[in-house]
Amino acid sequence: MRKAFTLIELLVVVVILSLLAAIVVPKLTGRVDETKVKTTKVQLKEIKRALEMYKLDNGMYPTTSQGLKALVENPETPPVPSHWRQYLNAVPKDGWGNDFVYISPADKHPFELKSKGPDGELGTEDDISVWDR
Repeated sequence: MRKAFTLIELLVVVVILSLLAAIVVPKLTGRVDETKVKTTKVQLKEIKRALEMYKLDNGMYPTTSQGLKALVENPETPPVPSHWRQYLNAVPKDGWGNDFVYISPADKHPFELKSKGPDGELGTEDDISVWDR
């Protein structure tokens, strides 16, 4: 004859599974966020490299109004680059699916290139700049 589980035994199993989930889920979530940060930093370096190649070929960086799109297609707004070529296949989004922010010229550097970070808002503590170490 088979003995059934008691209500107490089932509750104990549910509590144990809940405790395990409470421990594991935050660690996995943290790793997903960490991966998005790393992906964003790699993308920033790749875009920076493309911007440096653009400058080498054309003697200037794209303007803010030309934006990062100037790395994908030849800008029609002045100053029109003299030796343009395609530097990226497409302008990527950051790890959270947001557009990167590009400003040129910038205050401390020839250009500013950053991600708005996890909160998606510019000018907050979690922004990631290409100039961050």
